[in-house]
Amino acid sequence: MLHRDCIILISIFLSFGFKNNTNQSFFEMVDDVSNKDEDVFTKRLANKIIAINSYLANKNGYNKEVAFFVDMKIPSGKYRFFVVNLKTGKVIKKGLVAHGYGSTFFFSDSLQFSNVPNSNATSIGKYRIGKSYYGKFGKSYKLHGLDQTNSNAFERNIVLHGYKDVPAQEVSGLICTSKGCPMVSYGFFKEVDKLIENSKSDILLYVYY
Repeated sequence: MLHRDCIILISIFLSFGFKNNTNQSFFEMVDDVSNKDEDVFTKRLANKIIAINSYLANKNGYNKEVAFFVDMKIPSGKYRFFVVNLKTGKVIKKGLVAHGYGSTFFFSDSLQFSNVPNSNATSIGKYRIGKSYYGKFGKSYKLHGLDQTNSNAFERNIVLHGYKDVPAQEVSGLICTSKGCPMVSYGFFKEVDKLIENSKSDILLYVYY
């Protein structure tokens, strides 16, 4: 799938030097929110880990030791893709992940989500990571939506894959966007790829907001 290198919103703020009422840049605001809400995001993740452990308790065929979590409340320039040990609740890997450009609003860091084909938006919910294949962006993984909010993921060709313009480290501001795929750096993709390939059962990806 084709991807934008960046969203129009970033260009607007860079071109016009947008400032808020306290003379603070938009990108500084994003950084401050991320730092201030770190404990909130940690607690949110802890609650989602509990929810996934409960979901998996009576299900067969799933990896019950490792799962992937994406918190879409965290700005895209900050780590928000978390690989979690479900037994200990510890984050063992983390990276950046892009959201769909159809999820963005102008002049806002809030996101919207859609399960509709051609919306170019991210869909929230639980995904089963399916089979791998080789496409335009190299090795990728099919995603199967498990909730009403992402039930069209397979039909929409929403896949987990790497992309050259996704940074390996945190950045100030926002990163590039996708057409709805959870898109990570090639380096981080190699890390999660090893986990997926070595897993004897399917790994869950949980995207929440």
